[in-house]
Amino acid sequence: MFRIHTAGMAMLAAAALLAAPPGARAAQSYDNCTGFIDSIPATIGTQGTWCLRKNLSTAVTSGAAITIATHNVTIDCNGFKLGGLGGGNDTLADGIYAIQRLNATIRNCSIRGFRRGVGLFGSSGGGHVVEDNRLDNNTYMGINIAGDGSVVRRNQVLDTGGGAEHAFGIYAWYGVDILDNTVSGVLPAGNAAGTGSAYGIYTHLNPNGSISTNRVRSLVSRGEGGVYGIYNSSSDRISVRGNDIVNTHPAPTGTGIRCGNANGAAVDNIIAGFTLHWIEECSDHGNALGL
Repeated sequence: MFRIHTAGMAMLAAAALLAAPPGARAAQSYDNCTGFIDSIPATIGTQGTWCLRKNLSTAVTSGAAITIATHNVTIDCNGFKLGGLGGGNDTLADGIYAIQRLNATIRNCSIRGFRRGVGLFGSSGGGHVVEDNRLDNNTYMGINIAGDGSVVRRNQVLDTGGGAEHAFGIYAWYGVDILDNTVSGVLPAGNAAGTGSAYGIYTHLNPNGSISTNRVRSLVSRGEGGVYGIYNSSSDRISVRGNDIVNTHPAPTGTGIRCGNANGAAVDNIIAGFTLHWIEECSDHGNALGL
């Protein structure tokens, strides 16, 4: 009987990993999966954790690749891709979508080529979590989320725009915390007159959320449009802390951080490259401006 020493077994295992084709590497574990999404479009009507175990693509131009149709659903892509590039720049399809649902979680996904990579819409309630995803080449918004108590954290939102007049990396309604994301590359298509604005992070009606430790860069407007790093509309006691916001593309107008009113606080942010305002309608506390 032959014996394979431990060292030899380790070498064989390493060789097998190197030989595995890219994109075919399995997740650490599927033990927590309620079920699997193996084709799209798909509608999830059962609570629990629904997983990808391979890359999925679609050329649909309306609806959504994955629709969440009940509360308390987690979509875990396990690092696999959800692709919609086949729909083109004029697509109206979303990557992952839910409306009037509570407690949706989207994690570990690579989502590209949709009008909105993630669109989760509640009303006064939400409780959504969007975390640890990579969203690139979505044509209007990378992440669009609405609902109090929601969190957007540790996502990469890259190269957004090309399909609408304006473009937004992250767009949030109500009491949403936006933490430790990278937004890089926002370029709108512009309107018929060739004007469009680029927004890194945009919130609306946020009464007391935190927008902290994000990195926003490479915002490009069209025509007379503006560039806006972190823009809070109709918001109140917002906290904007420790963000790096750097714009290297000149624009006719632009604002690094806008809080919405003086109840909002901007603290310890680094802001550079904006032509109109570094900080607007904020209580300014120790920010580094114009570096």
